[in-house]
Amino acid sequence: MEALKIAALTGVDVRVMIPCKPDHPLVYWTSYANVGELLAAGARAYTYDNGFIHSKTVVVDGLASSVGTANWDVRSFRLNFETNAFIYGREIAAVLKTAFENDIKQSTEITKQLYSERSPKIKIKESISRLFSAAL
Repeated sequence: MEALKIAALTGVDVRVMIPCKPDHPLVYWTSYANVGELLAAGARAYTYDNGFIHSKTVVVDGLASSVGTANWDVRSFRLNFETNAFIYGREIAAVLKTAFENDIKQSTEITKQLYSERSPKIKIKESISRLFSAAL
């Protein structure tokens, strides 16, 4: 999270997509709670509206890529044994970038205004979820 914020603050194009339909409400509200910090740093955020999306895709400078299911945390790598592929090459980076951009077409951008208009009920859900975020 900190790396994404720092990258956005330095002018890097940081775009994050979260599913509109969660697999677990606690995870969803924790993810949504982090959106405000990313937006404040200059990142862009989206909710994917066409079903559930679990993959994590990173493309760096059109050359290095990572794709997989793992959240970038200890739990995913050591307890859940999730994995990502790390790939170096322009061709696959272009394919992954295009796939992400196609997913954006099926998404809603979470603007600063939209985020600031969250209801008190949603803000409470986010706050409660953050209490459990270390265990997720």
